Parts: sequence; structure tokens; C-alpha cells
Amino acid sequence: MRTITWVKMAAAGGIMCIGGPALIYYVTPTEEQLFLKYNPELQKRSLERRKEKQEDFDNFVTRLKEYSKSDKPVWTVWEQEAEKQRQLGVQKELDRRREAAAEAEARRLEMRSSLR
Repeated sequence: MRTITWVKMAAAGGIMCIGGPALIYYVTPTEEQLFLKYNPELQKRSLERRKEKQEDFDNFVTRLKEYSKSDKPVWTVWEQEAEKQRQLGVQKELDRRREAAAEAEARRLEMRSSLR
């Protein structure tokens, strides 16, 4: 009697451990099947952006490889690089504002001199 219970449990466990993933694998659609279910506009847009996404991913992997060469953890190097980019962006924004202010001042002086 006990043996039959163990056999039933082993069979049920095997069915769940092997059959469950097999069922998921069977019912999960492939990327191609999903793509074909898109409406034509989305398919067109997806094809147009595919190259751009691939380039972004390649750029990401290249930067990740670069960051992994450092002695520091990758996320630390990533944060330092992001901070550098932020500082660079802030500096560019300040330079752009100074240039715009200088142009506005030049226009203002030119308008004053033309009024005289």
C-alpha cells in the first residue's frame, strides 16, 4: 500500500516537473508569430526601429565591456560615467545660455544704437 502511494507521488511529481515546462514551451508563441499578429502599421514601425534598437544594444554592450575592464564594480563605473555625462550636459546648457544672453545683449545694443 505504501509503495503504491510513493509510485503515485513520483509519477505526479514527474508529470508536474516535466509536463509543466513542456506545456509552457508548447503554448508560448515565438517572436515571429507575435510579430505576424501585429497590425501592418506596427510591423512597419518595428522594422524601421529594428536597426536603431540593435545599434543601441551594441553600444550598450560595448560600454559594458569597457566598464568591466575597470577594477571597480560595473555599476560604480556606470554611475560615475552617468555623472560625467550629466556634468557635461549641464556645462553645455550653461554655455548655450551664456551664448544666448550674449546674443540678446548684442541685439539690444544694436537696437539702442539704431534708435539714436
